[in-house]
Amino acid sequence: MAGGSLAPIGVVKERAELYQGRVTLHVLIACMVAAVGGSIFGYDIGISGGVTSMNGFLQKFFHSVYIKKQHAHENNYCKYDNQGLAAFTSSLYLAGLVASLVASPITREYGRRASIICGGISFLIGATLNAAAVNIAMLLLGRIMLGVGIGFGNQAVPLYLSEMSPSHLRGGLNMMFQLATTLGIFTANMVNYGTQKLEPWGWRLSLGLAAIPAFLMTVGGFCLPETPNSLIERGSKERGRKVLVRIRGTDNVDAEFQDMVDASELANAIKHPFRNILEKRNRPQLVMAICMPAFQILTGINSILFYAPVLFQSMGFGRNAAFYSSALTGGVLAGSTFISIATVDKLGRRVLLISGGIQMIICQVIVAIILGLKFGENQELSKSYSILVVIVICLFVLAFGWSWGPLGWTVPSEIFPLETRSAGQSITVAVNLLFTFIIAQCFLAMLCHFKFGIFLFFAAWITVMTLFVFVFLPETKGVPIEEMIFLWRKHWFWKRIVPEYPQVDENETI
Repeated sequence: MAGGSLAPIGVVKERAELYQGRVTLHVLIACMVAAVGGSIFGYDIGISGGVTSMNGFLQKFFHSVYIKKQHAHENNYCKYDNQGLAAFTSSLYLAGLVASLVASPITREYGRRASIICGGISFLIGATLNAAAVNIAMLLLGRIMLGVGIGFGNQAVPLYLSEMSPSHLRGGLNMMFQLATTLGIFTANMVNYGTQKLEPWGWRLSLGLAAIPAFLMTVGGFCLPETPNSLIERGSKERGRKVLVRIRGTDNVDAEFQDMVDASELANAIKHPFRNILEKRNRPQLVMAICMPAFQILTGINSILFYAPVLFQSMGFGRNAAFYSSALTGGVLAGSTFISIATVDKLGRRVLLISGGIQMIICQVIVAIILGLKFGENQELSKSYSILVVIVICLFVLAFGWSWGPLGWTVPSEIFPLETRSAGQSITVAVNLLFTFIIAQCFLAMLCHFKFGIFLFFAAWITVMTLFVFVFLPETKGVPIEEMIFLWRKHWFWKRIVPEYPQVDENETI
C-alpha cells in the first residue's frame, strides 16, 4: 500500500431491496436491437459448415477434399479431414480472439455502442470479401475481418444487455443475445439448404448474405442509447441518471444510481484492469471467465453446428438429407432458447446448467454407442438408426439451448465489478474463441482418428463441467450486477479467497 492509505472501495452496502423500476419499452427495444449482434456470430457458425460441404466451394478452393469426397471407398470418418479446410473455419476465431482483447479498452473508454458499431462494420467488410472471393488469400482475409467483427460484438453486446436489464429479469433479457445467435444459425442452415442446389456459385450467396445482419448491427449501434453504467464510469453522471430513469420508468432510482456511482469511483481508480483482474479479490470472477466459455465449447456443440452437414454426410445421409437434418438441429436450438428465457429468472442458472449437462451426457453416450455398433468405415447407417441419431442429436442440442448455450455468455457478463467488467468480458470472449478455434481446427482430424469416440470425449468434459457448476458456481439469479461481490463473500469456497472488504492499493491508480 502507498503510505497506508486506500483508494475508493466500490459498493460496500447491499441496497437491492431498494431498487425500483419495471421492464419498460425502452429497455425491450434497446435489448432487441443490441442482441442483433449475436446473429452475426450465429450466422457464421451455421453457414460455415454448409459451405464447406458444397461441391462448388470445394472444387474452387479445396480440390483435394473434393476428390477425396467423391472416392467411393474412402473411410467414412475421414473423407473431410483436411487442415486447410479446417483453417477456413477456424481462422475467423483466432482473429476474433485478438479483436476481443483490443475491444476491451475501446468498450471501456468510448462505451459499449462504439464496440458494437466497430463490430458491425468489420463483419460487413468481411462478408463482402468472402462473397467476391476469387482466391484463397481473399477468402481468408474476409474470414479475418469477420473474426474482428465477432470479437468486438461478442465483447460488447452481452455487457450492454446485462447493464441495461433490471436485475430481476437480467437473465432473460441477456439471453436475447443467445436467441439472436440461434436464429442466425437456423437462418444460415435454411440458406444453405437452398443455395446448395445453386451449384457451382451457391456458396457465394451463402457467404454474402452475412452482410444483412452486419448492416442491421451497425445501424442499430448508432441508434442505441449508451448504458447508464458506462456513462457514469466515463464521467457523465447526469446523462447516466437520465438514461436510468428512462429505462426503469421511474424517478426513484436513487439506490441503483448510487451503486453505479460507487462502482464507477473504484473503476476510475483502476488504470490497469487486466492487471487488476489478477488480484486475489477478483479470483472467482477470473475463474468463471475462463471456465464458463471453455466449458461451453467443450460440450461439442460447435462441432455439431459447424459440421452438421459434413457430419451427417459422413454418417451416410444423402446430400439433401444432411442439409435438412442440420436445418432441423438449428431450429431446435433456436426454439430451446425460449425455454431458457422463460425459466432462467425463476429456476435460476444452476438448475438449468446442471439439468442440461446431465441430458447432454446421456445423448453423447447414446450416439457413441449407435455409431460404435452400427456404423463402420465403409457402410451407412440404416434408415431407422439414422433417424434415431438425428433425434438424439436434437435432444442434445435442446439441452444445450436451455443451459450452456445462453448461460455460457450470461453468467460471465453479469458477475464482474465495473472496474474489470470490460476486461473480464474480453477474457471470456477470448477464451471462447480460443477453444472454438482449437476444436474447429482439430474436429475433422479427431473425427477421423477417434471415430465414434469423439462423442465420448465430449461426454467426459460435460461431466466435469456439470460437477464444476455444482461445486463452485453460486446462484446469481436476482442479484444486482453491482452487488455481485457479496455473493462470493458468502459462498462456502470463495469466501476463503475474497476479502470481506475490497481494498485497492493506491499504486494501482497511477
